[in-house]
Amino acid sequence: MVYWPSRVQIKEVGPRDGLQNEKKPVSTADKINWINMLSETGVKEIEYSSFVHPKWIPQLADAYEVGLKINRNPNVRYSALVPNMKGLELALEAGIDGASVFMSASETHNKKNINKSIAKTYPVLAEVIKEAKQEHKHVTGYVSTVFDCPFEGKITPEQVIRVCDKLFEFGVDDISLGDTIGTAVPSQVDQLLETVLRRYPQDKIIMHYHDTRGMAIANITRSLEHGITRFDSSIGGLGGCPYAPGAAGNVATNDVLYLLHGLGIDTGVDEKKLQEAAFYIQNKLGKALPSKSLTYAASQA
Repeated sequence: MVYWPSRVQIKEVGPRDGLQNEKKPVSTADKINWINMLSETGVKEIEYSSFVHPKWIPQLADAYEVGLKINRNPNVRYSALVPNMKGLELALEAGIDGASVFMSASETHNKKNINKSIAKTYPVLAEVIKEAKQEHKHVTGYVSTVFDCPFEGKITPEQVIRVCDKLFEFGVDDISLGDTIGTAVPSQVDQLLETVLRRYPQDKIIMHYHDTRGMAIANITRSLEHGITRFDSSIGGLGGCPYAPGAAGNVATNDVLYLLHGLGIDTGVDEKKLQEAAFYIQNKLGKALPSKSLTYAASQA
């Protein structure tokens, strides 16, 4: 008999990871309204934008303004992606509660995504993490392509561990392990988590699944069996990686909630309010989002 965890924490990454690959611009005012809606759903963390240079992700060029103007719910941590010290400086001025740093377990993907080798990425992130912690900010380390890389193929757990060891050494509070191209299957989840959880506590590990092959919910279920209780997800299934060819959106928060609540697991998130926020951004983008739960809700309306 499987014993599921009693509670799971969802981090909503739609405003950052979800929007970064969308070509149709979303106005700053609409982003602010949307994030304010998400703030009332019960999620405990919202990654609201990215402080990378606007030429790389034009959709998120208004990160500073969004950060200043959103309504802050005291029960929500507002975090953002920061690539370097310049990004961190702006993010701190905009009032972030948490900083997310990022790199890849794959050398080639790291170079495509960050324009640096893994070795040359470490000192940049070490400086950012140190400064963010001195400012008493929560720091999450994203590790991309932990299962498969679009350029190198299979990634070994040992490659992932090497990067995680460094990030924890630098002082991150937790690490999010990303199936960036959405190709993992549950047996790969077993292999990675059996290795990772021998080394790090469960509460320090977050799983971040994309749904390219429709395996994200299966992989989340397998992660729950390993005792993982923290997941990143994107409202409606928005998302994709500009530097990972073929990557689909993140697993949809709506679908994750359907799974978790169906298993009797508490999330503290109001599905109805989240659904309203999903329909809001769907209308602004002018296209149907891939969430199965959202599609079903629309058909019943």
